[in-house]
Amino acid sequence: MKAVQFTRFGPPEVLEPVELPVPEPGPGEVLVRVHAAGVNFFEVLMRADRYAVTPDLPKFPGVEVAGTIERAGTGADPSLLGRRVGVPLFAIGRGSGGYAEFVAVDGGAVVLLPDALSFAAAAALMVQGLSALHLLRRSPAKNKNVLVSAAAGGVGSLLVQLARRDGASLVIAAASSDEKRGLALSLGADHAVDYTAPGWQEDVKRLTGGLGADIIYETVGGAFSKAALDALAPCGELVLAAMGRFGLGAADVEDMLDDNQSIKGFSLLPLLTSQGVREDLAELFELAAAGAMTVIDGGRFPLHQAAEAHRAIEGRRAVGKVVLVP
Repeated sequence: MKAVQFTRFGPPEVLEPVELPVPEPGPGEVLVRVHAAGVNFFEVLMRADRYAVTPDLPKFPGVEVAGTIERAGTGADPSLLGRRVGVPLFAIGRGSGGYAEFVAVDGGAVVLLPDALSFAAAAALMVQGLSALHLLRRSPAKNKNVLVSAAAGGVGSLLVQLARRDGASLVIAAASSDEKRGLALSLGADHAVDYTAPGWQEDVKRLTGGLGADIIYETVGGAFSKAALDALAPCGELVLAAMGRFGLGAADVEDMLDDNQSIKGFSLLPLLTSQGVREDLAELFELAAAGAMTVIDGGRFPLHQAAEAHRAIEGRRAVGKVVLVP
């Protein structure tokens, strides 16, 4: 089978297609033919050794796939053969290997897909969907004025919709282009601001009656975190999901304390349980299949063009979810 690896850190070109044996499913495992593999921003950072954790090399990236079950190992449920499934590799102790034509996984870890849900949409709802869902559970949007950063991205586009469903008083989308802001508005945001424009924080305050956002869901990190503080209401909450990109200094934190503001960290993996992941993904899959939530297709690339997929994300050209299609 074909798979993608990198043996050194660097630009997208370090991603290289390789030939590997098709994995043999062990006891209780199933062999999944991959039809869509999600590509994530943290994988772009990891490839360049700019992530919070430096992986061992060689690295076979990819933490979420969707496909069909082609073979069942001893003890696996034979009724799974031929079924369409999503596989959250990151949540089942298999944090890599999704950029491939096949994966072998525990048969109890797969999540059945509704017939109306595409493989690409299923891949988009794993890391990003669970992140959006748990961000709202950590800091519910009901009756709050909320700001969603990177609102046209994989997490942001879903978070805008889920915050609206959660009963937010006002959903403000922060995005860097007219196209991205228009997309966020079409998904249910009440307003959209250009966070690359000077003084955008004043627009947020104007839209919230001079107060600022009660909750800022922050997935960008770096300089944006500091800039966002000027858009945060007194007693407001900055929910920081940009692992390894913390951009606040001691003086910023002291100013927040003076305004009774708080920072809430967000890391997805510690919040997940095996049963909870299956239930949450089933919920997200059903919402999308029923048309109650829109999954934005950010581009589909053949497996051998994984480097191009990374360039699309790294260059901020993509909206929604980028996937590889083996």
